[in-house]
Amino acid sequence: MFAEKPTGFIPKEDNGSFFIGITLPEGSANARTNVVLEEIQKRITDSIPEIQYMTQISGMNILNRAAKPNNGSFFVFLKPWNERTVTNNDVLEKVMAMFSKYNKASVMAATPPPIPGLGSAGGFSIMIQDERSTDIKDFEAMTRKFIAAANQRPEIARAYTLFNTNTPNYKLEVKREQAKAMGVTISSIYTTLSAYMGSSYINDFTLYGRNFRVVSQADTTYRMQIEDLKKLYVKNEQGLPVPISTLVSYELVQAPAMVSHFNLYRSIEVMGDAAIGYSSGQALNALEEVAQEVLTEGYSYGYAGASLQEKESGSQTIMVFALCIIFVFLLLAALYESWSVPFSILLSVPLGVFGSILALTLLPSIENNIFAQIGLITIIGLAAKNAILIVEFAKERVDIGMNLIEATLDAVKLRLRPIVMTSLAFILGIIPLMISTGAGAVSRQTIGWTVFGGMAAATVLAIFIVPVLFVIITRLAYGKKKLAELEAGYDEEKKSKLSAH
Repeated sequence: MFAEKPTGFIPKEDNGSFFIGITLPEGSANARTNVVLEEIQKRITDSIPEIQYMTQISGMNILNRAAKPNNGSFFVFLKPWNERTVTNNDVLEKVMAMFSKYNKASVMAATPPPIPGLGSAGGFSIMIQDERSTDIKDFEAMTRKFIAAANQRPEIARAYTLFNTNTPNYKLEVKREQAKAMGVTISSIYTTLSAYMGSSYINDFTLYGRNFRVVSQADTTYRMQIEDLKKLYVKNEQGLPVPISTLVSYELVQAPAMVSHFNLYRSIEVMGDAAIGYSSGQALNALEEVAQEVLTEGYSYGYAGASLQEKESGSQTIMVFALCIIFVFLLLAALYESWSVPFSILLSVPLGVFGSILALTLLPSIENNIFAQIGLITIIGLAAKNAILIVEFAKERVDIGMNLIEATLDAVKLRLRPIVMTSLAFILGIIPLMISTGAGAVSRQTIGWTVFGGMAAATVLAIFIVPVLFVIITRLAYGKKKLAELEAGYDEEKKSKLSAH
């Protein structure tokens, strides 16, 4: 059942907000971007009443942190949960459908990451790596091929990348031989171009109690066009001015505006979400299968953000459960001063775990994520608690010489009501978690249903299984001879005192 149950990391919660990244055609001016942003905002606010307010940023796409004049972003905040009937994802999908055929810009909406700082948006994040430093156009084509194959998988709702190599750039080349003949150093050419066409920090000074920064830069009207290079001069070794336009050549090319690296390799980030009905674990497995089929030699992949944490945490789950079992065993061994009695208690833990995974299996909307695993760890203690109530009383009676079967049945009769009462009180106490709504509801529901299923199974089944386990393990540990010796010294008066106690 664990193998068949879809796994996840942290569930997507309705936190009442999401992002929208806007990308206009490459080379678009900032003024054009502002007009499109105003148009998009008006269409969204007029069509979706659940939105409380929106904040726009021009010049940066929040999804990839790219600062370009043709980029923009929206921070969308919804009304409180009690004032709307749709979820955060419903509104997000409505926005995506509204602008699916919008030809003025590319509109991509995404939820915030489940943990702030783990990536730029929710969903998965996989980095396609170029290990051979091939041509950037070929690298982009391979990534587009990977995305196309990933979007064909039923586990993937959408996979996309904001990377492109179509940003118009001017490629400048210095005529080194000519510069040498005219006595101009290469460094002075680069310094002049950087200072005037870009900017150059000079120093800071303090005036009127405030610090001011001095930056040299050509005035706006003198660096708007590539032809403005003709207005720049650089001195040669004789101190004479030489026009830079005679020392450099340029051509218009297409190139990426930003190239990122991951694990030291040039990389392209592919983001997306799992399809409805599929977990994030299933989406990551689908991406790995696509990578094995599509990526050729020289290309690899790696996970980033929450996807990386999900992959790393998956290998630690078994170790965490093993440590929990070991610690509980050592505590019980110290409590009973016996190495055998704790086994009759711990062997009841699988009953609780069975109830938990049964509840998760019957509820397809809940994943086996980190919150479910927290609930499973809780079940180890809760299942052991019920078993302790029976084993402790039964062991006391066996130690005073009562017959093993009689002692076990006596303990079961005495402890049945306390077990049912405490378990029922706990189960009723977690009902608010199971039916919770609002912020963090999915996380609370996951823990609630996991613990509910485990506690119900541990209560209903343990009262039958634990006595049998105690009898079997006690016979193996004590042996017939020791049990006979204990029964030979049995005194009815000891039993009456024990019962009174």
